[in-house]
Amino acid sequence: MEFRLNNSRFIKGFALSGFILAVAGCQSGDSGNVLNAGGDKAADETKVLESELRAFCPPVKLREGTAYFNTYTKGGQDDPAKMLYQASITDVTRTCSNAGGTMTMNVAVAGKVVPGPAGAPGNITMPIRIAVTRGDEVLYSQLHKYQVAVGDASAATQFVFNDTSVSFPTPQQADVQVFAGYDEGPPKSQ
Repeated sequence: MEFRLNNSRFIKGFALSGFILAVAGCQSGDSGNVLNAGGDKAADETKVLESELRAFCPPVKLREGTAYFNTYTKGGQDDPAKMLYQASITDVTRTCSNAGGTMTMNVAVAGKVVPGPAGAPGNITMPIRIAVTRGDEVLYSQLHKYQVAVGDASAATQFVFNDTSVSFPTPQQADVQVFAGYDEGPPKSQ
């Protein structure tokens, strides 16, 4: 009886140890070398340097009044009953990389398009501007005509837009601002 009890504990302990090693191997990212015997050469090549972690990557901000974009039927400007769609930006983010004195950013904008009372399935073109400034100096500015296909006229459609080409001289100080938002341009003359 005592032998069976000890044998059972041994088998359970052995199985638990094997499970822990298997899980550790799955999470290591190296499927061919579970115990990582002999070192990990790939990890050395893809290490993130401390200087990269501490490097300045300007946050993306929304300027007041640029988070919403309304589309109306022809001649129905500002009439709620004639609204086709209302688009809104719900989140912004970015990644940065530095090489050769140039900062390159991937700026992402997420949002949704909600149909209005006059809305119908179809494409909507949204004017999304990405701009980078240092004080009054414009370092980058690009207006994108981004299209979103709206299917059901009774449900919101989500979208994600990326501008991967944002580049400017690497800032020496944290004095650069990045803006994203809708830019309808100057008001049309009536």
